[in-house]
Amino acid sequence: MSNTSAQNTELAETSGKAVADAASDAVNGTGFDRRDWRIMFGLVVTLTWLLLGMLYISVNVGWGNFARLPIDEMGNFLEGAFAPLAFLWLVIGLFIQQTILAQNNRELYHSNVVSARQAEALAANERNARQETFFKIADNTRRQLGGISGLLLQSSKGPAGDATISDAQFMEMWHQFATGDFEIFSRRFLILSGRSENMLPLFYGTQIRTTHTENFIVNFDRLLKLARECDNNGIITDAQLHSAHGLLSSRMRELHPRIKFRRYELTRTSTYLDQIMKSSQEDF
Repeated sequence: MSNTSAQNTELAETSGKAVADAASDAVNGTGFDRRDWRIMFGLVVTLTWLLLGMLYISVNVGWGNFARLPIDEMGNFLEGAFAPLAFLWLVIGLFIQQTILAQNNRELYHSNVVSARQAEALAANERNARQETFFKIADNTRRQLGGISGLLLQSSKGPAGDATISDAQFMEMWHQFATGDFEIFSRRFLILSGRSENMLPLFYGTQIRTTHTENFIVNFDRLLKLARECDNNGIITDAQLHSAHGLLSSRMRELHPRIKFRRYELTRTSTYLDQIMKSSQEDF
C-alpha cells in the first residue's frame, strides 16, 4: 500500500506542476502579449510616418491643394504613402504569428511530457496494485500447493505407500505446515529426488497420486501465469520457479508419463551478465 500511495502522490505532484507551469506562463506574459516590443515599434513608426506625411502635405502641397486633388491622384498619393506601413505591419504580423506558433509548440510539448508522466504514474499504480493482489493470491496458492504435496507424500511414503515415513514424522510436518511452512512437503520430495530415488512411482504410481500431481502442476502453472502478468523484469517469476514448489513442479512435469511439458523459462545468469557487460561497454 505504501508503493501505491507514493505513486498517487507522484501523480498529484505531476498534475500540480503542470497547473503551476501554466499559471507561471500566464503571469510572465508568454505567448501573445499586447506589450510586445514589435507592436510598440510599429506604432511608433506608424505615428512618425503619419506626422511626416502631414508635414509633407503642409509644406510642399498645402491642405487646400490636397483637398482639391482629383480622386485618382489622391488615391495614388495615399497608396504610395501607406504602402510602406502596410508592408511594415505585414512583417510584424508574420513575426508575431511565428512567436505564437513557437509558444504553442512548446506548450504542446510540455503537455505531452506531462501526459507521458501521468501515464507512467498510472501504469506504475496499476502494476503495484496487480503485484499486491498477486502476493495475496500467491500466499493462498502456496498453502494449497503445500496441502496437495502433503497428501501426495502421505500417499507415497505413508501407510498407504511404502511406509518409510512414520505417523509421528507426518504429524510433525503437518504441525510445521500449520505454522506457515507451506513448502515442507515439497522440500521432502526434493530431498528424496536428491538421493536418486525413483520419483516416477511417487508421482504417478496410482490414480490418486496422479490426480494429486496433476493438480499440483495445474495450480502452480496458474500461479506462474499471474506472476508473469505483473512482473516486468522476471524477479517475481524466477522467485516462484526457484522455490521448493517450483522445483517440485518442474520435476513432476519432466516425469509425466503422457504429456511432454515444455521446460520452464528461467532467466539465464550468463545471458543477464552478458547484457550488463554489453551495456557497460556501450557506456564507455
